[in-house]
Amino acid sequence: MKDVEMNNNWPQLDYLGWRDTCSALHLYSQIVGKYRLAHTPWLNHSWNATFYVTPWGLTSSLIPDGPGIEIQFDFQNHEVRGTSGDGRAANFALGPSTVAAFHANFLQLVSDLGGTPTFSGQPNEMPFPVPFIEDHRDRPYDRDAVQRFHHALLAVDRVFKEFRSSFLGKSSPAHLFWGGFDMAVTRFSGRRAPLHPGGIPTLPDHLTHEAYDREVSSAGFWPGGGGIDFPAFYAYAYPEPKGFRGALVRPESAYWNESLSEFILPYDAVQSAPDPGAVLMKFLVSTYEATADLGGWDRELLDCMPGRRGQARPHNAGQPDPVSPPTTERVEREDSASKGRYIMVIDGAEAEMTYSRAGEGMIIIDHTEVPTVLRGRKIGERLVRQAVEDARREGITIVPLCPFAKAQIGRHPEWQDVLAQS
Repeated sequence: MKDVEMNNNWPQLDYLGWRDTCSALHLYSQIVGKYRLAHTPWLNHSWNATFYVTPWGLTSSLIPDGPGIEIQFDFQNHEVRGTSGDGRAANFALGPSTVAAFHANFLQLVSDLGGTPTFSGQPNEMPFPVPFIEDHRDRPYDRDAVQRFHHALLAVDRVFKEFRSSFLGKSSPAHLFWGGFDMAVTRFSGRRAPLHPGGIPTLPDHLTHEAYDREVSSAGFWPGGGGIDFPAFYAYAYPEPKGFRGALVRPESAYWNESLSEFILPYDAVQSAPDPGAVLMKFLVSTYEATADLGGWDRELLDCMPGRRGQARPHNAGQPDPVSPPTTERVEREDSASKGRYIMVIDGAEAEMTYSRAGEGMIIIDHTEVPTVLRGRKIGERLVRQAVEDARREGITIVPLCPFAKAQIGRHPEWQDVLAQS
């Protein structure tokens, strides 16, 4: 693409510089998304209403209206394109416009494809919404900014899909919600959640109730807006486990945003890193682990090794003999006067659990990291067990500040004799 600098798969994004175009694109996506929503059978958690990233831009996928219709936002040629199951095609240009004009063009496009252009005419999830047909405000269209946004979506989508592959439980696709104009990928514990309080502006509470009727660990990407004036990644849990907002998440540039009740990682911290995908993966993994460990999710049942290209994942079916061969590698310990760590190196992959000393009689476990290739082998549990055994032998106590270590000790009452008394 000649209009976009191609030497970086993670382009720079300046939200304040293109926010008017972003706002217009958000509203345009709501018009198309509401059409899909109105003509598609309901799928859990509104998954029937979302968009998916493509090399061209965004697609609705096949909508069961008329002969079958697909709508695409083409961010390379800057047009909305529709195709139908009987071979028809229609399009109109994306450019400076009004929401009302876009709405009229889209109604005509659906009609030309043999569909029925009926859907709600009111925006959602934004303050002071103006009905689409009454929104005659002139909106700009920054082609370069839209293309940079598309390239960011392509990069984010790749990492989100890789992250999704290391989870056996129920998980959403990597998809874009037009309500908040954010990409998201969500994992579920499999347990029911308490009724969500609702209260999201211009979003009916019954939709929120259904969206959050199961425990979730969700992460996503905003181009900006919604309480922040810069592009960022977010992560949250519902219901929020006790201690979640104080959990140690990575990378260091991630932080808890009190007003949003979410962890935030600025996009710039990812984009400017030597390996942006690895930095984003640390955020996704660490925030999920905080949710799952503090929330008591059954990670032995839910987690798995990441998917590999062209290779079926080893099965996880029940075996006549559930006893797996023991791992022969030993837990090693590196210790000093102020801090230390437990490590296991298996097939060249290193797992570690770090701690610091608080005086002579106490250690504080502050972080556990098990590479994805070693997950499902109870390596982290072995690290914690070794720390417990050493604490007994040395006559010291443990403060498990790390959510994983805290959860492991919580599941083993026989280990809790080494806990420091509060």
